[in-house]
Amino acid sequence: MKVLQLVLIVSVLSNYIHAQDSESNAIKDSLYISEIEDTKEPLKILHAEPLYIDLIRDLGARKGEKEWNVGLGLTDRDQYDEYLALVEYEWAPADRLGLEIELPFSLHYPVGNSANAPGNKLNSVKIAGQYTFWVSDRYKTSMAFGYIQEFELTDFNNYGSGKLFTGNIYNPFFIAAKRLGSNFHSLIYTGPAIAHHFNNGAMQTSWQINSNIHYMISGTRNFIGLEFNKEFNQGDFDMTIRPQLRLDIAHNLLIGIVTGIPINRETERFSSFLRLIYEPRY
Repeated sequence: MKVLQLVLIVSVLSNYIHAQDSESNAIKDSLYISEIEDTKEPLKILHAEPLYIDLIRDLGARKGEKEWNVGLGLTDRDQYDEYLALVEYEWAPADRLGLEIELPFSLHYPVGNSANAPGNKLNSVKIAGQYTFWVSDRYKTSMAFGYIQEFELTDFNNYGSGKLFTGNIYNPFFIAAKRLGSNFHSLIYTGPAIAHHFNNGAMQTSWQINSNIHYMISGTRNFIGLEFNKEFNQGDFDMTIRPQLRLDIAHNLLIGIVTGIPINRETERFSSFLRLIYEPRY
């Protein structure tokens, strides 16, 4: 009888502690979400931002927001290793309007004595804008459209011996994001990328459809999630699945860790990417 009473007491205490933890997490979620959504105007819905194909600025950005990003990546390709690096600055000069400038670099090293590798270069100068045209508190949904202009550059070895700019990439895009409850976040990012090559005047169009699902840890900016980066290019379909993790390591400093897993290995194998995110106070 005493044993049964003890079991009942332990069970009641366990249920009470679990209820307290659930209530604590709910309070943390409501406080963090309130910090983002209720403290300032205009209305802004908290959404998890993907780490590989990142947004120009938060959806529903407020005037004065700004952010620095530094990215480092490694891709195992068929005949060479590709090392990636980028520096980007994004800011909001007006409510719901985000602007960005980015400098992406790529360095290539052949694998084996007989392998060939592309030249090393600053890939392009990228400038972009994004405007959030709809924010719904009722549906916890935001929608935006934007445009990225890339001015492609030649290899470092060709500087001074030919044209510096080799082409343009025109990339309009559309974004829709919806938060599911307090923790789950979904997002789709899609649009055409039209490449214009100066050497022969050729135009080539590919379509990108990037879908994401994330789970944000209660009361924090930390999340785990998946990006599905899909591309349709002249009848060819490629998709890379990117598991990812974001950690809040200081009040205004975050780190994102991404792994890339292609569904086929025609020219690309596994990859990794690291993003350091610094948000100055505003």
